[in-house]
Amino acid sequence: MDNLLSTIQSPRDLQKLSLAQLEQLATEMRVALCDLLANRTAHFASNLGVVELCLALHREFDFSRDRLIWDTGHQIYPHKLITGRYAKFDTIRTKGGLMGYPNPAESPYDLFMTGHAGCSISTALGLKSGDDLLGQDDRYSVAVIGDGALPSGIVFEALNNAGGMKKKLLVVLNDNKMSICQRVGGLAEYLDRLRVNTMYKNLKHEVSNLIKKVPVVGDQAEQLLWQLKESLKSGMNMGMLFEEMGMRYIGPIDGHNLSQLSKYLKMVKDVDRPVLLHVVTNKGHGFEPAEKDPVYYHTPAPFRCGQNAEVIPLKKAAPLAYTDIASQAIHDALRANPRVTVITAAMCQGNKLERVREAFPDRFFDTGICESHAVAFAAGQAKAGLRPIIDIYSTFLQRSYDQIFQEAALQNLPVTFMLDRAGLTGPDGPTHHGCFDIGYMRLFPNMTVMAPGDSGDLLEMVKFSLVHNGPTAIRYPKASAEKLAYDREPLEHGRAEVLEWGDDGTLIACGTLLGECVKAAAKLRAEGFDVGVINARFVKPLDAETMLRALTNSPFVVTVEEGSLMTGFGSAVLEAAADAGINAAHVTRLGIPDRFIEHGERAELLADLKLDAAGIAGVCRDAAARAGIFEKTMAEQRRVL
Repeated sequence: MDNLLSTIQSPRDLQKLSLAQLEQLATEMRVALCDLLANRTAHFASNLGVVELCLALHREFDFSRDRLIWDTGHQIYPHKLITGRYAKFDTIRTKGGLMGYPNPAESPYDLFMTGHAGCSISTALGLKSGDDLLGQDDRYSVAVIGDGALPSGIVFEALNNAGGMKKKLLVVLNDNKMSICQRVGGLAEYLDRLRVNTMYKNLKHEVSNLIKKVPVVGDQAEQLLWQLKESLKSGMNMGMLFEEMGMRYIGPIDGHNLSQLSKYLKMVKDVDRPVLLHVVTNKGHGFEPAEKDPVYYHTPAPFRCGQNAEVIPLKKAAPLAYTDIASQAIHDALRANPRVTVITAAMCQGNKLERVREAFPDRFFDTGICESHAVAFAAGQAKAGLRPIIDIYSTFLQRSYDQIFQEAALQNLPVTFMLDRAGLTGPDGPTHHGCFDIGYMRLFPNMTVMAPGDSGDLLEMVKFSLVHNGPTAIRYPKASAEKLAYDREPLEHGRAEVLEWGDDGTLIACGTLLGECVKAAAKLRAEGFDVGVINARFVKPLDAETMLRALTNSPFVVTVEEGSLMTGFGSAVLEAAADAGINAAHVTRLGIPDRFIEHGERAELLADLKLDAAGIAGVCRDAAARAGIFEKTMAEQRRVL
């Protein structure tokens, strides 16, 4: 059913639609979202919740000229549907298709690639400031931010700055009582009070009735009555937190009422200072299963909608992932040691910590989308004598860089950093790929950085980190967990694990691509190349002894890592060689090059970067040819024949 949706080539086409047609269009957009989930995992509940808000914004503003920033960008799907991308919508989150986040390369309606939370108000204010300085002060600037992102420190920095600058800026607070999981903290409770103040709701209803009874309400009279309603609200301390910061607070209003949304968006255009419009929505709106369980339906497994909106799963249960192994290790650690705590930043579901939260509620801490605070909070716990575990995605932990430096590493405190989603995250794309953590963690004095080769390593590394006297970091990917069938060496601080030595060359794996290296070595041995495999385990301290032995005795060495080559593990090996005065011209580094990697399935991206078994084997063949190994092997084979 896309009778209207297929006709929308740009937001200008919304102007010709009646209110009834807009409501039909909203229904068609939700159907398109449901159809998408029949093909792949995608952000779902958050997008269902902003359909009417998206339509109202594009109807009342001209964002071919005005400015619109969505925070966080995973709620961008309705916006894409009406900005000329409907025909390609079924390609979203596939390699070469539309990105699941805003992408300026796709459309002029996307201004920033926003995959992290909290920056919308800052960038929207910057856009407004720039437009004014360039003599284009008639351009409106709008930021849409969720209540889950609102507690982020940068948000209050931006609100404070906006209140001081007194620029015309519209901040739409999309309040759905959720982050990915239930929102937390004092600000969440404050927003709840704004939503449920019965006295104000009754007064607002009476004023609305008064407006309806005025025979002919001109713009001036309607504005006067609206101001009366806002004055009543201010007198009852509604929204005074924002008012005291210099923002005009308006709301709360129904975010699924197109008529009301349009009316308020028209009115706020005339307010000559920053405005915060409080819009109340339901995450998952219009699809009952998602409304009842918005946490699961944030990014559900593929399903088909049957009759009566029942959900028919289309994909078998996924095998255990490294995130599952990490969650179990954390649970076991909390059970074994009452001093162990776990801290996450609004990612309880993503890090699969629900079981931990239920079993140890007094030692589970969700700080909200406040990574900097989370790390400093953990440092305080460590100083008090606890053993805190910070469980945060690699790409999100970057937001706390200074706290990792000042509060954890500089103080040499025993904080365990578990970096989920390290490496390529697949369809989420460049905003979420955890490419840079090896570089930004290994440079800190006192920091130990580990990369497990398989699930067994991960379990042992968690245990080690909780007895080590100093900060530790453990990185692991968004991938199915693998357990290698080897007799494993015990984990020892700063020691690599040699699976086997080889006469013709050596593969040194940093992280869970160890399995691909083992497969590549097996391929090469079948071809007559004797290639050894080393599991690095530690990025820092690097096992220089083992690395230098490989460099000294191997005709070629290939380092393999699922991280940025610049400042990465391979660079650490080259540094060790330089320090020892060893010529490392025969070393080839495989990893993520100096560019942002687009979205696609993780296996596709690994293959493109030659980080799968076939690609690694091919690189080894090239290295062997440069070292003269290929000719020697062929000659030996001819001799045998």
